[in-house]
Amino acid sequence: MSVLKNKDTSSLLKSESKSLKRFFTLYVTIVLMMLAMMSVYYYQSQEKLMLAEQRDTLSKYALIQTKRLKVLHQFFDTRTTYPRDPRFKSAIYDLEMMQIFSLLEDQNITLREGIYRNKERIHYVNRLNDYYLGAKYLVIEVNDDGVWQNTTWKHILIYGALVFLIFMLLGLSLAKLFLKPMRDAIVLLDRFIKDTTHELNTPLSAILANIEMMDQSVMVEKNKTKLNRINIAATTVSNLYKDLTYLTLEHEKANFDEKIALKALIEDRAEYFTILAHSKKILCNLDLEESIILADRSKITRVIDNLISNAIKYNIREGSISIVLRENSLSIRDTGIGIDEIHIPLLFDRYARFNDSEGGFGVGLSIVKMILDEYAIAISVESKKGEGTKMVLTW
Repeated sequence: MSVLKNKDTSSLLKSESKSLKRFFTLYVTIVLMMLAMMSVYYYQSQEKLMLAEQRDTLSKYALIQTKRLKVLHQFFDTRTTYPRDPRFKSAIYDLEMMQIFSLLEDQNITLREGIYRNKERIHYVNRLNDYYLGAKYLVIEVNDDGVWQNTTWKHILIYGALVFLIFMLLGLSLAKLFLKPMRDAIVLLDRFIKDTTHELNTPLSAILANIEMMDQSVMVEKNKTKLNRINIAATTVSNLYKDLTYLTLEHEKANFDEKIALKALIEDRAEYFTILAHSKKILCNLDLEESIILADRSKITRVIDNLISNAIKYNIREGSISIVLRENSLSIRDTGIGIDEIHIPLLFDRYARFNDSEGGFGVGLSIVKMILDEYAIAISVESKKGEGTKMVLTW
């Protein structure tokens, strides 16, 4: 994860921001599902209310039409015209629900329901006690003007948006409340790192300076071995110190971009880690072609240093490292312990550590990802537990 510029401790750390996004994704999904169910329930209730209001009118129409059918039935020998009315359409069906006569515009009829809405029509089904003209069912049809529907949708949109806004504000308050312990812990860890970095400077500088001044030609072999171990430890601490310094101070500085010859830089950094690699009898194979990149030298150095030091740190004893540089790509492969595939997406998260046997704060790869993102350099990771890890940079 990219490191957040921490000028104001009250601002969200990126780890917190990431957790907040996950929480809100789930929270918004649940709220939208709840609002959708409430909207469906409200819509259906308004439809039922509209049909209840229409029932009285349609039952009167049915009574009028029933009387007309009775008259037509009694005088069928002289009258054969089915009664019509400009206010509604009607149809009659027999006991077997077969159509006898229909003026309906919508012929999709459900005789088992008393009143219902079908698209733009409202149907009212009335069961006849007397079989006038052989009819058992009388269906009355009127048009649905849609006024209730427009009003319902307006209410759903207005009140739904208001409820959604209220839930979002409530969710934001809850999220901040729940994430506060994590924020406090990260801020405390950041403060600890800054204090640690400050305290490391003086003793580390003294150790490195004294190691360089020692004359190994007059030392016995036993003391040379001890000095070599001190040098390895100092190199490891020095690399950690550079990460912490970058994390707390240098990442806020303006870039000084220049054309960097990556081949020479990688050779130099590989030489720097030679002592550390030899301590684990790790063989480093270089396959480097000329490649130029425009970037800040100190930042690209941090990237290369972290990738090489990790390849050494998490490698097996007597393992190997393969560094391949091409014009637009750099790959670093090790034969180390590897990591589970499920952990790969979390590899660049700040403070993420998946091996307790090795030291560190878990900030190295987060710095790598931050720098690579700044220069639009892609990084991919291939790793299997017990087989090693390969990191590929492309630009």
